[in-house]
Amino acid sequence: MTTLLAMLLALALDAVLGEPRRFHPLVGFGSLASAVERRLHADHRLAGIAAWMLAVLVPVALFCGLRAVSPPVLVFALDVLVLYFALGRHSLGEHARPVAAALRDGDLPRARAAVGRMVSRDTGALDATHVAAAGTESVLENGHDAVFGALFWFIVFGAPGALLFRLVNTLDAMWGYRTDRYERFGWAAARTDDVLGYVPARLTALSYAAMGDAVTALRCWRTQAPSWDSPNAGPVMASGAGALRVCLGGPAPYHGRWEERPMLGEGELPDASSIVRALRLVDRAVVAWLVVVLLVGVAAHA
Repeated sequence: MTTLLAMLLALALDAVLGEPRRFHPLVGFGSLASAVERRLHADHRLAGIAAWMLAVLVPVALFCGLRAVSPPVLVFALDVLVLYFALGRHSLGEHARPVAAALRDGDLPRARAAVGRMVSRDTGALDATHVAAAGTESVLENGHDAVFGALFWFIVFGAPGALLFRLVNTLDAMWGYRTDRYERFGWAAARTDDVLGYVPARLTALSYAAMGDAVTALRCWRTQAPSWDSPNAGPVMASGAGALRVCLGGPAPYHGRWEERPMLGEGELPDASSIVRALRLVDRAVVAWLVVVLLVGVAAHA
């Protein structure tokens, strides 16, 4: 029940405060990771493994040490704060809703600019349908990366688990690219993110299915996810698209050229409402997770 209380408080802080405006610990971690990269970068995996250990394991170890010497009340407060910093549900809405609003207003340039703050693709080449697809895909995928992944590892290993997941996920976003610079150096960052995300991604996909059109979601997950290039994003987005009964995936522009991607989901073409419905799907899934934790806690103390 302590875990549930900490989750509720962290989610409440995220809902009320959003991300810290002046200093976010993940921004500080990004600066640390960049400094480590400048000093240790080399074109082989061993350098990347060493850099990953220094950037991730040292902060986690320091946090565990702080918890070990702190009184219980402070430990609980630290756990709530770490989970709050690891969550990004409020930020997800802050980025996604302006995209939906611009699409509803018929302002495509504003919609492109807004979705460009969510995705890495070339937004200048997107029409309204592609903008809506990009925004919806980002909400679904980040539902795992910024919400459910952190909640899962918090449930399993407490605040150290949530911290480890968030740092690994952030480092993957920095180093986990298949480019000349990161193909080998970023291997450890990409693989550890795949490993830590494997179970929570599938629980996220299952949650989307349970909170939407379950039959379509499960079918899309089974038939479409294996063809997606990411082992964790595939199930999450395929299930989410099916749950919403919307068509996502397909060609997208990256680095000046259109890349073919598998189709995800089925049903209507995405629009502004698809982004809003995706946010609501994430919210319903969060409530479902809280209910499950409550029921497990009650059963364990019965």
